[in-house]
Amino acid sequence: MIELKACLAGEAAVMLYLQQAPGPDCLSTLHAFSQQLQQRYADAILELLPSYHSLLIQLNPERLDPLQLMAELPKAIPEYSADATGRLIELPVCYGDELDDGPLDLIEVSRFTGLTVAEVKRLHQSQTYLVYAIGFAPGFAYLGELPAPLRMPRRATPRARVPKGAVAIAEQQTAVYPAASPGGWNLLGLCPIPLFQPELAGQAEAMPFRHGDQVRFYPISQQEFIRLGGDSCWAEL
Repeated sequence: MIELKACLAGEAAVMLYLQQAPGPDCLSTLHAFSQQLQQRYADAILELLPSYHSLLIQLNPERLDPLQLMAELPKAIPEYSADATGRLIELPVCYGDELDDGPLDLIEVSRFTGLTVAEVKRLHQSQTYLVYAIGFAPGFAYLGELPAPLRMPRRATPRARVPKGAVAIAEQQTAVYPAASPGGWNLLGLCPIPLFQPELAGQAEAMPFRHGDQVRFYPISQQEFIRLGGDSCWAEL
């Protein structure tokens, strides 16, 4: 039996928490829950926003009272876990040792983990990552889980500016910064592919991935990075 906890999240939303450790099984359960809720309350749900082990349910209060939904949620517990395997997204990475002014944080990551730079790159590319959540900034996907030998804490002092497209790791996760912003993750390289298109905001095409998709990285040269539209803003670091 799946255990859950629900609470109000404003006047027209309910936050649902699964009493289940974040991971592939939890992600599958969230997808099954989302399917059940969409079927039961299709005319009342405005948006479903899943994360690691939670689901924000935004409602039209004129069609369904949030308190009523909270009372009925146990009836929506799925008897199965839906297949949460999403699309496979492949993203190119120009790693720091390929950049003229590299190597970003590759040397620090190598020293901390005891791996060579080549091993850091190989391990980062070896995994197929799940999109567990999208947040912090539009198009910023939290991808997990990193291979255990690559895991390390965030930087003690965050950067005031991380360049657009920076591919980074922290703890058990990896991510790509969709726009220039402050950040404290350890930078391995740069990705030239746009991860958020503001002119398409609100549409599925605004981002290349969604919750539950899979992501793999593959290496490219600096020449290929520039050919694919990569910006040389890495030189400002």
